[in-house]
Amino acid sequence: MNDLHARHRRVLPDWLALYYDQPLEITHGEGRHVWDAQGNKYLDFFGGILTTMTAHVLPEVTKAVSEQAGRIIHSSTLYLNRPMVELAERIAHLSAMPDARVFFTTSGTEANDTALLLATAYRRSNTILAMRNSYHGRSFSAVGITGNRGWSPTSLSPLQTLYVHGGVRTRGPYASLDDSAFIAACVEDLKDLLGHTRPPAALIAEPVQGVGGFTSPPDGLYAAFREVLNAYGILWIADEVQTGWGRTGDHFWGWQAHDRNGPPDIVTFAKGIGNGMSIGGVVARSEIMNCLDANSISTFGGTQVTMAAGLANLSHLLEHDLQGNARRVGGLLIERLRAAAAQDPGVREVRGRGLMIGIELTRPGTDEADPDRAAAVLEAARAGGLLIGKGGGHSTSALRVAPPLSLTVAEAEEGAAILESALRSTQ
Repeated sequence: MNDLHARHRRVLPDWLALYYDQPLEITHGEGRHVWDAQGNKYLDFFGGILTTMTAHVLPEVTKAVSEQAGRIIHSSTLYLNRPMVELAERIAHLSAMPDARVFFTTSGTEANDTALLLATAYRRSNTILAMRNSYHGRSFSAVGITGNRGWSPTSLSPLQTLYVHGGVRTRGPYASLDDSAFIAACVEDLKDLLGHTRPPAALIAEPVQGVGGFTSPPDGLYAAFREVLNAYGILWIADEVQTGWGRTGDHFWGWQAHDRNGPPDIVTFAKGIGNGMSIGGVVARSEIMNCLDANSISTFGGTQVTMAAGLANLSHLLEHDLQGNARRVGGLLIERLRAAAAQDPGVREVRGRGLMIGIELTRPGTDEADPDRAAAVLEAARAGGLLIGKGGGHSTSALRVAPPLSLTVAEAEEGAAILESALRSTQ
């Protein structure tokens, strides 16, 4: 392992982050568990950054990939592709958009790039509204709209980005207000901002901020924003890379918590749909998707083997009601974690919905982030046999808990007990 770590450091970038003082090599998995190169078994509560959505080595996905690979793996979008058409049909239907069109990419970053291209071309504007504490990917344009300093290495951008209040409920100038007053204040701030700039192309927003530490506004904020946006003809892009496919339990898409005005103009997705295979994509109304007046194809987006995986994975998720499981088991898990954290003065908040739970750590008696303790809890949880993630806008001081959606009650209890012990040992 030390040799592999040394080899990694010799040939890969210094900024390519690794978890743990002694980085972990995961060699295989099954269900909600993975094993490392030393044979240690772990309960996986992070799923490759919310990507192993249903289960490790899900038989239906493995079979679909193997069978498709035995026929043809790839041909590009220059040829008709049955698995791509079939998955696009299912996603278009699930989007609830009228006359929806789907374009497949290889990642969430690329999906958000495509959404920005569509919105700016459609609206003839390079101004974008984004949320503070947001994250939308690691490409040049996606970094340019990311509102989280820890993930934005340059201020250069092809876009003019204006940041809006509201993505974080419990911090900032409106934190002390109740939900309705919070929404009203954020809406007034948006109106004021739009009075000082040329009309932007779009607002891009994560319904639950992922890298930002699983923070979210009160339900209904984006519907209230949209009433203002509609008056200016500004599009709404919902970044569902982490929230889509039922992870929040209450809804299939995160935007549905803000449902008064129907689906967004553009939705981006990735991560969980491929259960580890590289699938991203954009779904939009036809007039928006078809607005480009130049040629475009994708070499790897929508390739047959990934589409076969996505079809099998989506079928399994729907047939086994994993959204309902996320709601039921996630509800139990968050209450268990809140009980465990109740006596810990360093836990500022346990938040989330479904199987998307954040635990924000601060120095006791303050609102000051405690990234050192977050790192220590990560290490202690690993020692106890549990893998979790971390994030947050105020340093990486929020623990991120996002198991596969097939998590059982017994596994939720086991993981909560390990995490409780890790929190207790680092106080």
